[in-house]
Amino acid sequence: MAVLAVVSAVGVLVDDRVLVGAPIWAKPFKFAVSFVAYCLSLAWMLSLLPGGRRVGWWAGTVVALTSLVEMVIITGQVVRGKRSHFNHATPFDEALFNAMAVTVVILWAGTLVVAVLLLRARIADRASAWAVRCGILLALAGAAVGFLMTQPAPGQQRGVSKVVGAHSVGVPDGGPSMPLTGWSTTGGDLRIPHFFGMHALQLLPLLVMVLSLLAPRFARLADDRVRLRLVLVASGAYAAAFALLLWQALRGQPLTGPDGATLGATGLILITVALGVYGALRTGRTSVATTALISKDLVP
Repeated sequence: MAVLAVVSAVGVLVDDRVLVGAPIWAKPFKFAVSFVAYCLSLAWMLSLLPGGRRVGWWAGTVVALTSLVEMVIITGQVVRGKRSHFNHATPFDEALFNAMAVTVVILWAGTLVVAVLLLRARIADRASAWAVRCGILLALAGAAVGFLMTQPAPGQQRGVSKVVGAHSVGVPDGGPSMPLTGWSTTGGDLRIPHFFGMHALQLLPLLVMVLSLLAPRFARLADDRVRLRLVLVASGAYAAAFALLLWQALRGQPLTGPDGATLGATGLILITVALGVYGALRTGRTSVATTALISKDLVP
């Protein structure tokens, strides 16, 4: 995937072809970079398993191989100057897209096996344990959004239309979009919750790492119960934000143009998170104070 990311980056620079409103090599570049992060995260999570390593090895191998097959198809279609996703223009293009659909299902199932192993595993640090568990479950939810994209958009018909499925909701694919990401600025875009959900796999464990680094400087964070509560608050907030982004996209609303309902839900999430963080840290302050009193009583 790292090699394909470099090749695709070169392609973006030297190949001026445009497909569906974006540089033709942009899709394989984004997919390759995403798969690098995804597979490295899964590999690290598998290293945490005290048992079930053989099953985890097979699940990880399946994820790696299916990812490779998908990237070969995407890159091959770019070389041909054809779109890889939702392409039913010819029997060959349709067969390639159907093959990609199968690989995505297998990849999702392989990740589900890893998730089950992590849910059953006894990981010593509880904050880390719940960060990886919540992260992989949210990643599965984010990946599942991809299945919504394969449904016929308005005006499309299976067996008739050359393109069946879309990233955008309420507007055609390839319209005005945000720089770099390519997300629609005129309608909903299912790639947003898809991206956000899948990268919980990296962001929630990263939060644990940050809390662990800060623990020596802040006494409250030294308490593993406080770190656990903060991780649970962050996981709940992440899940709520994912649901909000999916709801916004399904209503055909661009990320850059939220309506009153979206802003109201965002405000409610922020207030709830603030209260959750306050409660977690307040508990930590009580624990620290109790520990200090006990230590004082023990001193002659």
